[in-house]
Amino acid sequence: MKIHEYQAKELLKSFGVTVPRGIVVKTPDEAEKAARELGTEIIVVKAQIHAGGRGKAGGVKLAKSPEEARKLASEMLGKRLVTHQTGPEGREVKTLLIEEGLPIEREFYLGITLDRQQGRNVFMASAAGGMDIEEVAAVSPEKILKETISPSVGFLPFQARKLAFGLGVPSDLVSQAVSFMLRLYEAYERMDASLVEINPFLLTKDNRLIALDAKVNFDDNAIFRHREYLELRDLNEEEPLETEASKYGLNYIKLDGNIGCMVNGAGLAMATMDIIKLHGGEPANFLDVGGSASQERVEQAFRILLADKNVKAVLINIFGGIVRTDMVARGVVAAAKNLEVKVPVIVRLEGTNVEEGNRIIAESGLNFIVASSMSDAAKKAVAAAGLVATG
Repeated sequence: MKIHEYQAKELLKSFGVTVPRGIVVKTPDEAEKAARELGTEIIVVKAQIHAGGRGKAGGVKLAKSPEEARKLASEMLGKRLVTHQTGPEGREVKTLLIEEGLPIEREFYLGITLDRQQGRNVFMASAAGGMDIEEVAAVSPEKILKETISPSVGFLPFQARKLAFGLGVPSDLVSQAVSFMLRLYEAYERMDASLVEINPFLLTKDNRLIALDAKVNFDDNAIFRHREYLELRDLNEEEPLETEASKYGLNYIKLDGNIGCMVNGAGLAMATMDIIKLHGGEPANFLDVGGSASQERVEQAFRILLADKNVKAVLINIFGGIVRTDMVARGVVAAAKNLEVKVPVIVRLEGTNVEEGNRIIAESGLNFIVASSMSDAAKKAVAAAGLVATG
């Protein structure tokens, strides 16, 4: 679950992480009032959307007076901001953060996340702050310093000092930097976050270290321990179909293709998308209906898939390990009848009771396209969607 920058800063502030003074506003009048209240020479007007790259897209601007802050706010509110993370449709700006301008000396990057290869958290730092960190990682990976964290002892002061010296933090500010990093990691752990990023981590001309920007993502699997964080969720920033899917426990991510995928198991879902691409097609989504794949879940999954107007064919790829394929087949047939599915549906079943499952599909009276293998299913789905299969 993602939250806005202003929400992330409020949470980090509660853990002792230093952040700039700022006021959240929703109207130009509120922006002017906030600028007067902050009383600084430079005012920063920042669009609040769930995407990076706001600065390049015109979502972060400087004002030299409360009147100018009001003008900028009126230009930004209601505008659709398009960044490399929003897609071409962009995100509508409904909220702004009016923040004090600070005298910038240097900008660094700090980030904490899980290193899945090592199965441990990693604390990252870079002197190339204020930039697109993904680009830095791709072009100059040596500029990103990393400290792997042992789960038994946590992030230790010597590791923070190592990162501070590696960044080139002035020696008289190393202790301040160490304290900042330790508090940041405490916040990451106690919030059950999946990602915490400070970009830029700012060194001011008057020798302060401040989180000029902040990003916090929560681990959805641990959110039950932090029900209070659910109040921070902004559904306007989420894909409507993904929000709808979450109500039924479906793991759904919308993509740009035209072949809807309904699969049980995340690994099989990934493999299904890969093989669709291999045969020249484009998946319209990632959808894992889970191990149970009951009739109700299958029907809801169908409904969500078909709500995407780009979907021209549906590929159902089910492996019956825990669940019986005949039960899934009955659910698929019932769902297709109830929803009056109009697009081609390709079905590939494998596993427990597969013969019975295929019989139910074949005798359903519906125009299902039965596939014998994953490759066969992908080829048929690509052809059904009106694309040219390859290989």
